[in-house]
Amino acid sequence: MRGADGYTEAMFTMAKRDDFVPANHPLRPIRIWLNDALKRMEAVFARMYKSDAKGGRASIAPQKLIRALLLQVPYSIRSERMLTLKISCDMQFR
Repeated sequence: MRGADGYTEAMFTMAKRDDFVPANHPLRPIRIWLNDALKRMEAVFARMYKSDAKGGRASIAPQKLIRALLLQVPYSIRSERMLTLKISCDMQFR
């Protein structure tokens, strides 16, 4: 069972996360490119997770995992454990 690739930024705040990121930040064009690529891969993800409808808890959406792993390179994060810590603590990674 595949988890949803949804955003919850409007739940508790009046400002959007994009308001905190400079307009000329180098990750902005990469994000657009990546979102387009992930949209094209949606059918592949749907086929991969189609047969896994036996129950259990939903997994993390593969789109979120790919986005998170892509952050490791430009920020020189050396392990997935450190990446998880950064994502949970630093606003810049959300």
